Amino acid sequence: MKAIIKAAMGCLGAAGVWCLLLHPRRNQPGWEALEGVRFAHRGLHDMERGIPENSMAAFRRAVGHGFGAELDVHLMADGELAVVHDSCLKRVCGMELCIEDLTAADLKNCPLMGTEERIPLFREVLALFEGKTPLIIELKAERGNSAALTDAVMAALEGWNGTYCVESFHPAAVLRLKEKYPHVLRGQLSQNFLRSSEVGNLSLPVRFVLTNLLTTAVTQPDFIAYNWQDRGNVSLRLMKALYGVHEVDWTVRDRKTMEALQEAGVISIFEGFMP
Repeated sequence: MKAIIKAAMGCLGAAGVWCLLLHPRRNQPGWEALEGVRFAHRGLHDMERGIPENSMAAFRRAVGHGFGAELDVHLMADGELAVVHDSCLKRVCGMELCIEDLTAADLKNCPLMGTEERIPLFREVLALFEGKTPLIIELKAERGNSAALTDAVMAALEGWNGTYCVESFHPAAVLRLKEKYPHVLRGQLSQNFLRSSEVGNLSLPVRFVLTNLLTTAVTQPDFIAYNWQDRGNVSLRLMKALYGVHEVDWTVRDRKTMEALQEAGVISIFEGFMP
């Protein structure tokens, strides 16, 4: 009996520590401006119409239909910020180049997916959205540049007249936001890395920590942006039940799922259909 009681106490203690590790920041102002907004994933792109992802055409289309947009930001060699998803430009431009090695001047030679659209600069996208619909800005940290990238993005946003939040898969970028820019709504991106094929060189322990959001007590995000297909994750469920953390889900590809998530109070990042 004593062994059973000891084991039960140990389990309770471990559960308590787990819950403490999941403690986010709470009640940060500004979330209400994002609620009810539908965010077009990488802009309202549609290659059947010749509108590639993360292009100015996709962002203009999102604004025109009253949608917010999610976008990806990389830091280039000259300190400028480019809006593109992949570090390697093979998929989107057909080039064996990394965006981190390029400058703003190089982008004129980087057509997107065979169209006349080019990789836009972050400042160009900000000018388009100023005073209009909100942005979800994803920090794409590469080569250990999370601090420099975060600082550059926040410098670009200084004085910008718009609504936004900032998120990243990389906990170091979220921590940088906490330490230097506490006024900003910040989010931790994640998914089930234990079953995902897109894990890169992440070790099993790192994949476990990221999947289960165990950096939260350190970075204290305001929201969790999770792959909607993995949103049954126990840690995410605990964070919502215990702390009321805000949830953003990606990438939603049908109206029925979006409506169900919206009914549950979840913000959706959508793609491939018109809501």
